[in-house]
Amino acid sequence: MTIGLVISDIDGTLVNRNKELTAGTIAAVGRLRDAGVPFTLISARPPSGLLPLARQLGLTASLAAYNGGTLLLADGTITERHVVPEDVVRGMFDLGMRTSAEPWLFADGVWHVRTAEGVHVEHERRASCQEPRVTPDTTPLLSRADKLTWVSDDAAMLHDLTQQGQARFGDQATISQSQTYYLDVTSAEANKGAGIAALARGAGVPLSDVAVLGDMPNDLPMFARAGFAIAMGQAPADVRKAARYTTTSNEDDGVAHAIDTILLPMIGGRE
Repeated sequence: MTIGLVISDIDGTLVNRNKELTAGTIAAVGRLRDAGVPFTLISARPPSGLLPLARQLGLTASLAAYNGGTLLLADGTITERHVVPEDVVRGMFDLGMRTSAEPWLFADGVWHVRTAEGVHVEHERRASCQEPRVTPDTTPLLSRADKLTWVSDDAAMLHDLTQQGQARFGDQATISQSQTYYLDVTSAEANKGAGIAALARGAGVPLSDVAVLGDMPNDLPMFARAGFAIAMGQAPADVRKAARYTTTSNEDDGVAHAIDTILLPMIGGRE
């Protein structure tokens, strides 16, 4: 097959556990660019969490934030935005507030929280590249929500909340877990399958010529639509099973390994 565009997830895929790009990954993306193949990003992160990485990697193609709910140019200009229907946001608040999970609301590019404390808040500071805004009452923002995230280390409870949300609102929004401790609610258009389709259209590349890299169940929609899917080594078994190849883990420069041992040989006609 021809590789005309490579799209990568970020957390658990492109960056290590410290949310950092390694020198090896940056160099490998440069080798891919030198081979004439553009590289870009899709993530549950807000735009502020994508742009610093795009600058580090020297990217020029469009990017997809909120799992494809917001498309933006590499200079930060937003070209497309889909918000979560207000009745879905209200309904998910009704479900979530019956649990111990903590809500985060992203609206107009700003990350709103009820408390700025906690280990996951610190992780999100690094991922989002912004400080949370403590907002006790998010009611005025419910019609402008780019993403609602429920946060909890109670994996079973969050999984149950995910299933409840999908049963009630799955036909109106995308409800999936980007990590075992994050439940993301985005617009119906904001799923990684639709997101990579939009990025491919913008790049003028057919989906059959798109390669994607990811690690979590919310990456499965893009695995299903891309011509070529690569799973990270630490990904759950069902995610690895859905991919054509598995690379090393994100802690072992898995994206760089995939570029150098899978993608570049294909581009060079040596598969």
